[in-house]
Amino acid sequence: MTDLRSRPLIEKLVGFDTTSHYSNLELMAFVQDYLKSHGVDSQLIHDATGTKANLYATLGPTDRGGIMLSGHTDVVPVDGQDWATDPFKVTEKDGKLYGRGTSDMKSFIAIALAYVPEFLKRGLATPIHLAFSHDEEVGCIGVRSLIKMMNEQPIRPVMGIIGEPTSMQVCVGHKGKRSFRAIFKGKEAHSSLTPMGVNAVDYAARLAVFLRGMADRIAGDGPFDELYDVAYTTVHTGVMKGGEQLNIVPGHCRMDFEFRHLPKHDPDALQAEIMAMVGELEAEMKAHSPETGIEVEELSGIPALDTDPTDEVVTLAKQLAGRNDHAAVAFGTEAGLFQQSAGVPCVIIGPGSINEAHKPNEFISLDQVAKGEGFMARLADKVCAS
Repeated sequence: MTDLRSRPLIEKLVGFDTTSHYSNLELMAFVQDYLKSHGVDSQLIHDATGTKANLYATLGPTDRGGIMLSGHTDVVPVDGQDWATDPFKVTEKDGKLYGRGTSDMKSFIAIALAYVPEFLKRGLATPIHLAFSHDEEVGCIGVRSLIKMMNEQPIRPVMGIIGEPTSMQVCVGHKGKRSFRAIFKGKEAHSSLTPMGVNAVDYAARLAVFLRGMADRIAGDGPFDELYDVAYTTVHTGVMKGGEQLNIVPGHCRMDFEFRHLPKHDPDALQAEIMAMVGELEAEMKAHSPETGIEVEELSGIPALDTDPTDEVVTLAKQLAGRNDHAAVAFGTEAGLFQQSAGVPCVIIGPGSINEAHKPNEFISLDQVAKGEGFMARLADKVCAS
């Protein structure tokens, strides 16, 4: 498979360390220059710091909406991971390309870019929109300004293909997510005088127990959607930090928690149930000592994706992938935001496996790259005039 046209671009893109806490401007400058060399103008949408950017470009006619090919340019950190190779230099071994972002999701971006000359040479009857974002891995932050810009355009995409790694399965849904941080402010006292204090850790633990009970109830009662591996909404406490030493009633505790909800499970109702419990706990704390309390901050949130399996974008994706089935993924993507905030119906389909993402020695098989290129070649057949 040495003739894979996207191989040089995969190597180039992986070579940029676009870990979320670093800038992605060097990568975006390369993409801009690459597109410019083929006569395609593109627009950068910078973040408030000016150190990161999204990119948007349209190939072909500008008087009608087309098909959006979208991916995020940032990757997760490699710090503390035991890599056998340089994570930012592609290494081929046993039919696999190793490197950070090979699976999630620079290979899809490389494939889309590799087919730009083909799209242009054959003449596009339907536009192709390229939409590449920053900071997806830290809460889908960057894409929001990209969507804002898209909504200001006279012409917008009529459908979107989000190239997250699905092993080239057509995915019509993903769960939504909301994550929170609760800060419990108690009242310190000597541990021999515990009734004089308000134990912040105790109250955080009670909220954690409530959340676990909520999770168990939903797991038993639903709602359910068998399209998902985990067929129900999940609730999870991930971090709890509080207390200084054993002989002090702790006056502070931090707790991070989240829920990942099915598309048809109302997230506002879930959040309201949790906040009602927070209110009960806080009232109890304040009854003992008015200066105590609980502050809850929503850290991030992404809407669920729920594309009608009969939608045109699903039909197209199945044709291009050469399959009749569809699935859903448990992990969140930018697709829900594109659909909810920009009105662009989306599917998720891309080369590589999510099971290899975020791990040391991340890889994509050459077979998956070839399948991704086959998908893009059939897209060219569909949208090009010749």
